[in-house]
Amino acid sequence: MAKILSVQKLKKSYSSGSRELTVLEDINFDIEENETFAIVGPSGSGKTTLLGLCAGLDQPDSGNIELCGTSINELNEDQRALLRNQKVGFVFQDFQLIPTLTALENVAVPLELRGDKNASQVGKELLDKVGLGDRFDHYPSQLSGGEQQRVALARAFSTKPAILFADEPTGNLDEETGKKVVELLIDLNTESGTTLVIVTHDMELAKKTQRILKLKGGRVLETVNV
Repeated sequence: MAKILSVQKLKKSYSSGSRELTVLEDINFDIEENETFAIVGPSGSGKTTLLGLCAGLDQPDSGNIELCGTSINELNEDQRALLRNQKVGFVFQDFQLIPTLTALENVAVPLELRGDKNASQVGKELLDKVGLGDRFDHYPSQLSGGEQQRVALARAFSTKPAILFADEPTGNLDEETGKKVVELLIDLNTESGTTLVIVTHDMELAKKTQRILKLKGGRVLETVNV
């Protein structure tokens, strides 16, 4: 099976006053197409930084990242944005919905940016799938946290991404709601055949994936099969 994400000798650091703070050091791993993969570790271990680098949202100090067959280190900001638009989906802890748009409009936005004339119809079908067929015209402020995250899931899968990055997708939800969102995320992912990369501190969520990469202090402790 082909690799969809390859990370080699990755390093990332930030300036902190007069000293350099290394956040990630010598990170190496590969993810295959259609694989489900979790990145876990304690707070401050570099999980979210690693996800941002893998998605081309930030640049490493050194090392190489190949995403969907393209070395993203060699791309400029506009080229990375185009690659994300064409190949990548995101689910964030804080939902990242546009407050002035309805649920349906939020789901349709990525498709409309591509010029898809069926954006509204696709949005309705996905909102039906996530159990929000009666909330098309509701704004984020009119939805619960769990409902907002379901809208975010529908939006993430609307473009049929090759790879989806989920950053603490249950972090702002209560336990019961979080479990329902996880089930929905896994079901949608299985149906679409998308490669799924989840950053989480929740080992129960991580164990629903095929492999787990454990980070500590910015380094890989181990990668284990589930």
